[in-house]
Amino acid sequence: MTPDLATPRAALRFDRARLRALLPALSLAAVLAPIFVLQPAAFSYFGIGLLLNLAVPLVLATLAQLAIITANDLDLSIGPFVSLVACIGATLLVNQPWLGIAALAGCVLLYAAIGALVEIRQIPSIVVTLGLSFVWNGLAVLLLPSPGGASPAWLTGVMGFQTPLVAAPIVWSTAIAVLGHLLLMRSSAGVRLRGAGGNPRAMRRFGWSLVRSKAKLYALAALFGVLSGLSLLGLATSADANLALRYTLMSIAAVILGGGEFVGGRVSVIGAVLGAITLTLAASFLAFLNVSPDWQVGAQGAILIIVLSLRALLQQRGGTQ
Repeated sequence: MTPDLATPRAALRFDRARLRALLPALSLAAVLAPIFVLQPAAFSYFGIGLLLNLAVPLVLATLAQLAIITANDLDLSIGPFVSLVACIGATLLVNQPWLGIAALAGCVLLYAAIGALVEIRQIPSIVVTLGLSFVWNGLAVLLLPSPGGASPAWLTGVMGFQTPLVAAPIVWSTAIAVLGHLLLMRSSAGVRLRGAGGNPRAMRRFGWSLVRSKAKLYALAALFGVLSGLSLLGLATSADANLALRYTLMSIAAVILGGGEFVGGRVSVIGAVLGAITLTLAASFLAFLNVSPDWQVGAQGAILIIVLSLRALLQQRGGTQ
């Protein structure tokens, strides 16, 4: 009689776990539904392109945050960092390309050094990255005291490229999600990197360096941050020291919305990309309806709270079965 009872319970737990994993896709569908009802024309090639125009920079910033969260850390400086990259692109990359490339490479190396320092000295990442946010913002202001600059022609051309049949933001976001998933979730190198947050004790037992792993994760975050800043510059065609400050909280929200957790190295690249697209769609559609930016932020927060509540409910129900 026991096996008969155990099987339905196991199946119920499996169904709840699968539903929990599907929450990012369900939240995206929940945002798409009212858009379809209120504005069916938005589902054209042109409409989707407008709604998701700024999705790619946020997707890349979200993956930067995901790399840090994978290590059980949190980056409170990704927004100012993306803004700094945009300012470097709008000034140095245009006027002195080699100096601009060197500056961006230096940012990646500095991020890697910060990751190593955080692990070696056991400094809370929140404290370090909070301080860095002021450093990045100060450097951005020095480079570009007032909004301006210009996007390099090649960058504007790349971000303005129109793909056939399917809107470019969907194509770019899908490609980024697939490549990120293969890199971090499927490759042997990705497994070792995720071990820095998921099971650091086992990593030490196997002789893998936690310092090196964290340095690589922070460097990966910086690389995604550089790509985010450049893509944002290519879309905006000019820069500002405060251009992407909101990306810090939005990237955290997108990772959590996509199924990520702050401990244990539990993240989902595809879920995070879906979370970023969901937040972009919600903000874009409310902007089209002339809704105040304050209400747009509130709507994004409401989406996150609802999804987290559902996740907690499913986890609690699963544990009581």
